[in-house]
Order: sequence, then structure tokens, then C-alpha cells
Amino acid sequence: MSSVLFEVITPERTVLSEQVNMVSVRTGGGELGILPRHAPLAATVKPCVVRVKLEEGEDYVHVSGGFLEVLPDRVTILAQAAETAQDIDVERAQRAKERAEQRLAQRTEDIDVRRAEAALMRAIHRLEVVERSDRGGRLLGRRRNQ
Repeated sequence: MSSVLFEVITPERTVLSEQVNMVSVRTGGGELGILPRHAPLAATVKPCVVRVKLEEGEDYVHVSGGFLEVLPDRVTILAQAAETAQDIDVERAQRAKERAEQRLAQRTEDIDVRRAEAALMRAIHRLEVVERSDRGGRLLGRRRNQ
């Protein structure tokens, strides 16, 4: 099966740089599945869990949103923040989820609802990456190039 280079880059580091069989990502225009030799494309990326298909199975990456560039031989996501399952502190993500849920339940005037909703979605996505990766074997982290 053919593959394409998939990179996830943040201002701090290259989170991921691997040959993959397919990338599924949520863009401003909807869910997009990218295979090797895809037509060139640029799009915004919504905060989401990116699904990555590999020969050994599939794995997942959390991205905070950003930009996507697709070329026939390369798929790049530039994100403010991104994490593979190995990067995520599950207890911290669970505490963040609980804090955001409490803020949203209170709904007092001093609560920034949009910020609390964004924090809740970020925590949910981070926990989803860990949960799905546990089922799939956490393939991405063991070969990460930094």
C-alpha cells in the first residue's frame, strides 16, 4: 500500500513526522480523508482528533486547530498545540474536563462560557485520543521523529 508523509508541527516542535496510509481531519469545510497522491489543498483545521491509518492499524492525534496543507507526497498540519497519546497526562486532562464542566454548570457572570466550552472540548479530545490509542496500540509514539 502506498503512503504519504504526515507531519504535525507546533511552534515548539515537530510532534509527528511519519509515513502513513491515510489521514482523516476535521476542517472548516467538514471531515476530510486524505490518501497518498491527493490533489493539492489548503484548509483550516478545527480542534479535533485526527485519525491516522498506518499499515499496523490506526492511531490518533489531538490538534487544537490550525492549518492544513496537502500536497501529493506530503500532508502537514500546523497547529498551536498537538499531542499524541504518549504526550497526554490523563489525570490532568480529566481534571481539566471536570473544571470546565463545573464552570459551565455554574454559569455565573464572571465565567467566560466560550472559553469554558473550548477547554471542555480540548479535554474531551485529549481523553478520546488516549482511549482510542489504547485500543489501537499507540503506534505513533513509538516511531516519532523529533
